[in-house]
Parts: sequence; C-alpha cells; structure tokens
Amino acid sequence: MNILVFVKQVLDTETRIQLKDGVVDTTNVKWVANPYDEFAIEEALRIRERLGQGKITVVSLGPDRVKEAIKYALSLGADEGVHVKGDGVALWDPLAVATVLAAAARKLGFDLILTGKQGVDHDWSQAGIILAELLDLPHVSVVVGLELDPPGKRGVAKREVEGGVETVEFGLPAVITAQKGLNEPRYASLKGIMAVKKKVIPEWTPADLGVDPSAVGEGAAAIRFLEFSLPPPRPAGRILEGEPKDTARELVRILHEEAKVI
Repeated sequence: MNILVFVKQVLDTETRIQLKDGVVDTTNVKWVANPYDEFAIEEALRIRERLGQGKITVVSLGPDRVKEAIKYALSLGADEGVHVKGDGVALWDPLAVATVLAAAARKLGFDLILTGKQGVDHDWSQAGIILAELLDLPHVSVVVGLELDPPGKRGVAKREVEGGVETVEFGLPAVITAQKGLNEPRYASLKGIMAVKKKVIPEWTPADLGVDPSAVGEGAAAIRFLEFSLPPPRPAGRILEGEPKDTARELVRILHEEAKVI
C-alpha cells in the first residue's frame, strides 16, 4: 500500500508570538512539525505495521527549513521524503497549497493520503478537503478511528461530530484528515534518527510538477492577510482580602455593580 502523508511545518505552540511591521516576527523562533500531522504520520506507520507491508512517503511544501519536518517523519519510520519548494507559492492560501500538493500526489501515486485536520498556525482546516476535491477523491475529516480493507478497496472511519462520534464507510483511494485521539504518536528511536543521515530528500518545484507558478503565487491567492494584531492586554486582577464573609459580600457587590453580570 502506497501511503502519502502531507506534513506542514509550523511555529512551536510554546513560542511567544512577536509582531514586527504588522506581521509575525519569525526571527529566532522554533519550527516543528504540525501537531495534527503527527497523528497522520503515526497512523501511516500503524497501517503499514498492521498490513505487514507498504510504503510511506512524506511530502512537505515550503522553504528549506521544512526539511527538518521531513527528517522528523523519516526518523519515526517513514520510508521516503520529498521537499516541494515553496518559493513564490502563497503558502497561507489553502487553494494554492492544495493545488501544488495535488500535483505532487499525482506524480508520486498513492492508495491513501493522510494529513492533519488543520495547521495550528492559520487554522483554516481546508487544505485536506480542497486536496480531495482536486483529486476527485472521497474525503473524511476529523478522524479519530480508522480501519482499512485494501483488497476490498474500502475503509471505515470514526470522526468527531458535535456531541458524539460518526462512523462512515468510504472507498479507496481517499484523503483522511487526522484529529487528536486517532492515536498516540511515538518517539523517534536512536536508530531512526541515525538512519535519517543516509536519506536523500529530493527537491521539486511547482513547475517540476506541471503547476504554473503564477497560478499559485501571491497575485493569484484567494486570501490575503491585511494585518496581524495581538489581543489587548488583560487588566490586572483584583485580590480581595479580609474575612471570608466580608470578601464574599464585596465580590457580590463587584459582580453586581461593576461587572454587571448578576
């Protein structure tokens, strides 16, 4: 079974965001594999283990630094990695990203595509869905359980819905977007980390994939960012001191007269 996993590199969620000239300042920040994509990587590894065979190829679109996300996936056990260079691509636009990734998928060939349900940077939750549409494939999102029957060309997925879990059947090939709870991602072994040093990661450009660069560039982007802004600072908290009976009375007064919530 040929499994493609699309991985995005994002700012570490523990990074303190700083703005410079109206955009996020990425100087001296830590970049990591998108956490939701980690569930996709782990699920691909488990599928290969259950089937006893298969090939996992990890693809990442972006600048040279995304190779670190690819190497991370390789250290976990992925077989191959491909870096699609993002120079000139509107990487914030889900349609542009999905267009390039769809072309990469066509070139590589696949039986299943896995990716995270969203990137934790822009939180669009759209690239995987658009990718499925461009490839004319069934798509199941927010998946927390997955069973496959490759010979039967079918699968069953459990997905989160409001207040419960929905179970759906789909045909293969398909695009699956992973949600937290699908699995517990493993840690890389020392052997896996050392093996990455021998791996060669090919580089492709959108043009190599038959994609017109102008069609996925900033000028063609359906979405444009106007400005980033941080939330206003929270006012300092108030500490009420004294006997419990007195502080309770004062708290009620504040909630009623000042906050006007009771």
